Amino acid sequence: MKRIVLVVLDSVGVGSLPDAHLYGDEGSNTLGNVARAVGGLNMPNAGRLGLGNIIPVEGVPPVAKPAGAWGKMGEVSKGKDTTTGHWEIAGLTLEAPFPTYPQGFPAEVMDAFEAKIGRKTLGNYPASGTVIIEELGGEHIRTGFPIVYTSADSVFQIAAHEEVVPLNQLYAWCEIARELLQGEHGVGRVIARPFVGEVGAFQRTANRHDYSLPPFKPTVLDALSEGGISVYGVGKISDIFAGQGISQSFSTKGNMAGVDRVVELMQEKQESCLIFANLVDFDMLWGHRNDPAGYARGLEEFDARLPEILAGLQQDDLLLILADHGCDPTFPGTDHTREYVPLLVAGSAVKSVDLGIRHSFADVAKTAADFFGIEYDTVGISFLPQIRS
Repeated sequence: MKRIVLVVLDSVGVGSLPDAHLYGDEGSNTLGNVARAVGGLNMPNAGRLGLGNIIPVEGVPPVAKPAGAWGKMGEVSKGKDTTTGHWEIAGLTLEAPFPTYPQGFPAEVMDAFEAKIGRKTLGNYPASGTVIIEELGGEHIRTGFPIVYTSADSVFQIAAHEEVVPLNQLYAWCEIARELLQGEHGVGRVIARPFVGEVGAFQRTANRHDYSLPPFKPTVLDALSEGGISVYGVGKISDIFAGQGISQSFSTKGNMAGVDRVVELMQEKQESCLIFANLVDFDMLWGHRNDPAGYARGLEEFDARLPEILAGLQQDDLLLILADHGCDPTFPGTDHTREYVPLLVAGSAVKSVDLGIRHSFADVAKTAADFFGIEYDTVGISFLPQIRS
């Protein structure tokens, strides 16, 4: 039995990439800036694995001999969104970014969408999700028209009050939008953004659902599944890959529920498998809302649970902790930031070694294929030979 547990701390970047100036993200550093903003982080468990050896992190000093391998990864794909980051982690890189709509979606898109759902829409401009429901939530309740908005990322988001538009209706509208948004307007994700509450006190719920484009080429998840290695998706992983290459999916509501499910799967799945989890709260609750204090609490909460994950590792297992992009809550704006991501690798057979700066997130895919003895062609380079003791 050989298992990989892959945990994506959504948006926990570790410093701007060399091309960050093309995205307006020079100086971004999600982890480092959060630590400075709160006067230091308390993350002793990640620290022992080498977190403070990757970059300077206030409160998390480097250690002489980390209990694992450490490094950081650059992104070769263009863009800085969730789908692009996860696809590259799984071995698929993009030569051109997904389309974005800083002026809102064109009439040809909105007219077709409104005709399909049989009603008008509100919004259609880039906005923070919490702000736009405060701006338009009252009118939405009066009219029943859904709120459509985007961001600097390639997303078509539909917000609706759960008591005005039932969840199944909202999800059906998202499926319609996903069918329409192909080709030239093939955004990375269509996202259902349900909310509840009253005017002045609206709150988004955990019933979000993402509808991604299916990967245009096989990922390592497909290769593993075809090779008889089960792939278990936790959180929004299945959504990001449109279900492709996923053996079974487990939805979760919040970071700690995600950790609970990972620990449970490690206990239950006594077989060769990949457990692939996304912990979205860092991005959704704190990064996009410019909340470094909340972000810091989330990091420390994850660190406190890390011993449970480590305790569940069996002799040949690997634990990989990384991210998919940045979302620096101390940075101007509320969008993702173009950053390196951390890489921590743990397991009883993992050497204490500096993996340096990896050229691509796809190194993870190649390492997974190497680990399971599966053929998979990607730009990534396996770091398995470096970490084996």
